[in-house]
Amino acid sequence: MQGLMQPTQLTINYLFDRAEKYHREKTIVTATATGRDRITYGEWAERTRRLGAAFEKLGISSTGRVATFAWNTQRHLELYFAAPCSGRVLHTLNIRLFPEQLTYIVNHAEDEVIFIDTSIYNLIEPLLSTFTTVKHLVFMNDGKGEVPASVPGFEVHEYESLIASVQPMQWPAIKDENQAASMCYTSGTTGNPKGVVYHHRSTYLHTMGTMMTDSVGVGESDIILPVVPMFHANSWGLAHAGVASGADLVMPGPDLSGPAVANLIVEEKVTVAAGVPTIWMAVLPELKGRDTSSLRCIPCGGSAVPKALSEAYREQTGLPILQAWGMTETSPIAAVCTLSKADRELPQEQQAELRTTVGLIAFGVEMRVVEPGTTTPQPWDGETSGELQASGAWIASTYYNDPRSGESFTEDGWLRTGDVAVVDPKGRIRLVDRTKDLIKSGGEWISSVDVENELMAHPKIAEAAVIGVPHPKWSERPLACVVVKPGENLTKEEVIEHLIPRLAKWQLPDDVVFIPEVPKTSVGKFSKKTLREEFADYKLPDA
Repeated sequence: MQGLMQPTQLTINYLFDRAEKYHREKTIVTATATGRDRITYGEWAERTRRLGAAFEKLGISSTGRVATFAWNTQRHLELYFAAPCSGRVLHTLNIRLFPEQLTYIVNHAEDEVIFIDTSIYNLIEPLLSTFTTVKHLVFMNDGKGEVPASVPGFEVHEYESLIASVQPMQWPAIKDENQAASMCYTSGTTGNPKGVVYHHRSTYLHTMGTMMTDSVGVGESDIILPVVPMFHANSWGLAHAGVASGADLVMPGPDLSGPAVANLIVEEKVTVAAGVPTIWMAVLPELKGRDTSSLRCIPCGGSAVPKALSEAYREQTGLPILQAWGMTETSPIAAVCTLSKADRELPQEQQAELRTTVGLIAFGVEMRVVEPGTTTPQPWDGETSGELQASGAWIASTYYNDPRSGESFTEDGWLRTGDVAVVDPKGRIRLVDRTKDLIKSGGEWISSVDVENELMAHPKIAEAAVIGVPHPKWSERPLACVVVKPGENLTKEEVIEHLIPRLAKWQLPDDVVFIPEVPKTSVGKFSKKTLREEFADYKLPDA
C-alpha cells in the first residue's frame, strides 16, 4: 500500500519563497568598510531575482557553475540563492587556498563566471590566466579596491549595474530535488582539494536539521551573526536556515577581528554567533563589561573547543560555547553538544566536561565507531576508540569527478571521516583526534587534542598545538608548540609542571617550544601539517 501524499520536491526555492512571502520586513545587516548597510528581505528577494535574470543575460548555461570569491555579505547571500533557485550551481571559492589549489578547483568545477569582492581582487588577479572555463568576471565593490575597466580574456561587469539592467525573474520549477545546488571543495586533504556537491534535497533537510531545538534551534526571533565564512561548508547552514526561518542576519564582511565581531554582537543584539575557536579567543576579552544578554547560543566548530575557552565564556557571559562537529562532506552539521535535561542537573564541573564532547549525532544522521580498516562497531563504553564514520541524508556519497573517492568511503557507502572517537553508553561522541594527528609512542596512542586542551587551560598560554616528532626508541614522542599570551613569561618547566597532575607520565610532552603563533589552515584550524614539516628534524632532549 502506498501513501497518498503530494509529491513535493524539497528545493532551496521553497526556503527563498518563505522569506519573500512571510518575512519581507526582516533585515539583513552588512558590515562594510564605511559602516553598516541595511536591507529588508523584501528588497533582498527582488535583487536576488534580478541576479537570476542577470545569469541569463550573461549566457550562463542552465546548469552552469557560478563561482564566488567573497566575504560574508548581503550580495554573497543573494548569490547563495540566485544560483540554485535559477537551476545553476553555486561554487564558493575559499579565498585562503593556495594559488595552485584555486586554479585546480576553478578548472575542475568548470566555473563559467566568478563574482569577486573588489577588496580581495588582488588575491585572484594573478591566477586569471590559468582559468580555462571562466568567461565573465563580476565585481562587487565593497568599499576597498576598484572595479577594473577591463581584464584581458574576460568580459567584465559591475554587480550593481548588472542587476539594475534586468527585471526580476520567476524561478524555473526544479523538477528533481536531487539536482545539484552548490559545491564546495575540501581544504584539509593531501594533494588537490576534493569536490563535494550538495543537492537541493540535502540542503533543504540540513536546513531543517539546523532549525531543530536540539541542534542550533534557528528561529524567526533570532539575530544571526555567521562569522564562519560563507565559503566554508555552507556557512554551517546558518545562511539557509536564517533565510528559511526569517531570522535577521548580520553579515560581518571582511573585518573578523575581535573588536569588530564583539561590536556587532553587542550593538546588533545578536542571539546566535558562530565561528571557529580562534575567533572566540580573540573576541572574549573585547566583551568584558559589555551587555551580551541577547546571546543565547555560540556555536563553535572546525577544531576541538578547549574546555578553558568554553568555561571562560560561561563565566563572563553566562553562556558556554556550544560545540558542534562536522565537515565539508557532512553539509556540515553532524553532531551538536546540547546537554540533556538530566545533564543540566549535574554540577557545573561535570557539565563542563560533557561540553568537551561533540554530543549526540544529529537527527537525520547515523554514526558508527569501528575498528580501523573494518566495519566492526566498537563498544559504547567511553573508552574504546575507533574511526568515526557517518551516513545520512546530507552526507556525501562520493567526491565530484575524483578517483580518490574510494579512499574516503566504505564498501557499504559510509563516509570515513578521518576522526578517531569514543562513544559513551549514552551515545555521546568524544573526538580523540584526527587519524593523522595521533601520536604513536611505543605501543600506545597519545591524543594530541587531550594534551592541547590541558595546555590551553594554563592562564599564560594563548594557543598550543601538539605534534609527534621522531624518537629512536619510542617511534614518536609529543612536542608541545606553545604561544604565550602577550606580556606573560613562561618556561618549559612551568608548562610541564602544569601538566603533571593532569596527564599520565607517558603522555607528557618530551619538550616544549615557544612559537609566535600556531599556523592555521584556510578555514582557521590548527595546521599541524605545517608544524610537522617545520619540526621534522627536531631533536628531542633524550633522543
